[in-house]
Amino acid sequence: MNIKTLLSKSFLLLIIGVLSSTAFVAQGIAQTSGSVTDKIITPEDLWQLKRLSPLGLNQAQTHLLYRVTVPNIESNGFDSKVYQVPVNGGSSQLVESYQGLVTNKNISPDRSKKLFHEAVKIDSVLGSDRYESLSSSDAYVFDDLNYRHWDTWNDGSFKHVFYQDLASEEKIDIMQDEPYSAPQSPFGGDEDYIWGLQGQHIYYVSKKVQGVDYVTSTNTDIYRYTLSTKETINLTADNLGYDKSPAFSSKGQLAWLRMKTPGYEADKSDIMFMLDDTVLNLTGHWDESVQSFFWSNDASRIYFTAATAGTIQLFQMSLPNRLNAKTKTDALVIEQLTEGMFDVNGIVAEVDGKLIVTRNSMNAAREIYTFNIKDKSLQALTTANDEFYASKDLPSVKKRMVKTADGHDMLVWVIYPPNFDESKKYPTLLYAQGGPQSPLSQFYSFRWNFQLMASQGYIVVAPNRRGMPGHGVAWNEAISKDWGGGAMQDYLDAIDDISKESYVDNERLGMIGASFGGYSVFYLAGHHEKRFKTFISHDGVFDFRSMYGTTEELFFVNHDIGGPYWDKDNTAAQKSYNDFNPSNFVENWDTPMLVIQGGRDYRVPIGQGIQAFQAARLLGLKSRLVYFPEENHWVLTPQNGLVWQHEFFKWLDDTL
Repeated sequence: MNIKTLLSKSFLLLIIGVLSSTAFVAQGIAQTSGSVTDKIITPEDLWQLKRLSPLGLNQAQTHLLYRVTVPNIESNGFDSKVYQVPVNGGSSQLVESYQGLVTNKNISPDRSKKLFHEAVKIDSVLGSDRYESLSSSDAYVFDDLNYRHWDTWNDGSFKHVFYQDLASEEKIDIMQDEPYSAPQSPFGGDEDYIWGLQGQHIYYVSKKVQGVDYVTSTNTDIYRYTLSTKETINLTADNLGYDKSPAFSSKGQLAWLRMKTPGYEADKSDIMFMLDDTVLNLTGHWDESVQSFFWSNDASRIYFTAATAGTIQLFQMSLPNRLNAKTKTDALVIEQLTEGMFDVNGIVAEVDGKLIVTRNSMNAAREIYTFNIKDKSLQALTTANDEFYASKDLPSVKKRMVKTADGHDMLVWVIYPPNFDESKKYPTLLYAQGGPQSPLSQFYSFRWNFQLMASQGYIVVAPNRRGMPGHGVAWNEAISKDWGGGAMQDYLDAIDDISKESYVDNERLGMIGASFGGYSVFYLAGHHEKRFKTFISHDGVFDFRSMYGTTEELFFVNHDIGGPYWDKDNTAAQKSYNDFNPSNFVENWDTPMLVIQGGRDYRVPIGQGIQAFQAARLLGLKSRLVYFPEENHWVLTPQNGLVWQHEFFKWLDDTL
C-alpha cells in the first residue's frame, strides 16, 4: 500500500470517527466519545444492513436466486453476492456464478435470439458533435425542451430495443433512427420490452413525442414490432395517458397497466386486458390504484399489489373462463389476500402453490417470503437481517385515527422510541411525505428511516394526509392544485391531535420532509403559528415560479400546480402561485431551518434549496445548507448517506 493510499484511508477513518462521535441528545439517549448503547440503532447500523433483491427461479424451479447488497463505506460503493434458497424453505447458499441458472425472459421462445437495449446516438447536441475540430468542447446546444431529465443532460442519445441472432450475432435495432427511447427514462429497464408468446413479435413501451410535447405529456404507449415484416403498430393509440408493464399469460393473453388522464402521473392505475380488438378495463370499478400485477401460471387469476389503509398488500382477481367484449368487468371480484402492518411490495414468481413475494415494514428491511395461496399464510424465505434486529431494542409502530378539520377519518402512523415510557415527555417530529401522491405505507427507507429516528428518542408522527393512494381515488386526487389547502390542515390536525398526549413535549416539536414534504415544510414555516421549534426540508419546492421555469417534467407542474404563472386567466394556477407559494410567506418565517439540496436534482432544481437557505439567513434565522453536488433527488452513496444522517440528527440536537 503506498503512502497516498494509506493517508487517504487514515483520513477517511478519521472522518467516520468524527461522524460517529456526533452527540444524539434526545430524551436521555446520548452518544459520546464514539460510545452508544449497543441496543440502540445508529446511522452506521443502518448503512450496514443487507439489501435484498430477488433475481428469479432457477431452471428447475426448485430454488430462488437473490442478490444481497451491502454498502461499503470505505470504497463509497456497494458490494454484492448472489445466493439461492429452496422455494420450500431451507438454508441459503452462496452462488459463485448464476449466469444461465435463472430463466431469462429476454431469450426468444425458440431460444435463437435475445432482447436487450443500448443507447444510440441520434441528435448532434454536443459541441464536439457539431464541430469536429473542437473535440474538447463541453458545450450543449438545444433547440427544444427535454434537454435534461431527472439527473442527466440529454447528449443526443436515445435508448433503443435490439434483438440479436445468437448464431450469427447480428444485431437489429427495431427502432432504427427514431428519436425516442425504450426503455423509458429515467427508471425503465428490461421490464419495458417482452417477446410475444410465439417469438414472432416484440412488445415495448415508448413515449414517441419530442421536445415540448415530451415534457408536457405522459403518453407512453405499447408497440408491437413484427420481426418478419419489420412493421411497428401502436396498440394503445386511443389512450393519451400512461400505458406500461405489458405481460402475457401462459395462454397468450396480454395485460398491462394504464392511467387514462393525460399529463397526470399519479392517476388511478388499472389493469387492462386485450381481447382481439377489444380492450377491457379489469379494475376500473375498483376504488384503488394498482401498483404491479402478475399472471397466475394457469392464467385463471391475476395477482397484484396496491396501497390500502396505509400499507401495500397483495390482491387477486379471478377471471371468467371466457372473457369477451360483453364481459361485465364491474362484476369481477377483487379479493385482498394479505393484511397486516407490513408492505408486500413485489411479486416474483408462482411455484408449488405459493407466490414468492417481497415484504418489509417500518421495523424491518426487505426480505423474501412465500405466500401460500391455499391457506393465505406468509412464511419468510430469507432472514438476512433478523440477527441484527434481534440484538436491538426496536421502536413500536401504532396506527392512530385522527378526525380532520373537515370531518374525515385520517390514518396516522405513530412510531414510538424503544422502551417507550408514557410517564416521560418526548420530542416529536411531524413527518411530511413526498410525492405528493405516493403511499405513506409500511416502507423501510435508508434515509427517511423512522426506526432510526425513533431510536434516537423521537416520537415520529406520519399522517396519511389527503393526496395519498390507499384511501380511495377521491382522497388521492384531492391534493392536485390544492397543495397549500386541505393537506396542510391535515398535517396540523395530526400534530395537534398527538400533542394532547401527556408524553408529547409541546415545547419540542419539529417538522421534517422531502420533495412535496419539503414543500410542506417551507409552506408551514410561514403558517405554523409557533407550533414548531425546528424545520428540516430536503429538495423541497420553495418558489412555484422558478420551479415552473426549471423543472424538467412539466406535465407534473401543469397538472398539480395548474399551469404556467403567465396564464392570468387560469384561476387554478393563479391560486397556486398566489395562495400556496411558500416564497410568498417567507416574511413569516421565525424558526430555525435546515435545507438539504442535491446538485443533480432536476425535478426540484438546486435554486429551490438555495433560495430558501438564502431567505432564512437574510431573515437572521439559525439555518444551515447541506449541499450534495453529485446527488439527485435522493442521496444514494454510502458516505453521503452517513453525512445526511449525522447532519440531520445534529441539527435536531442543536435546535430541538
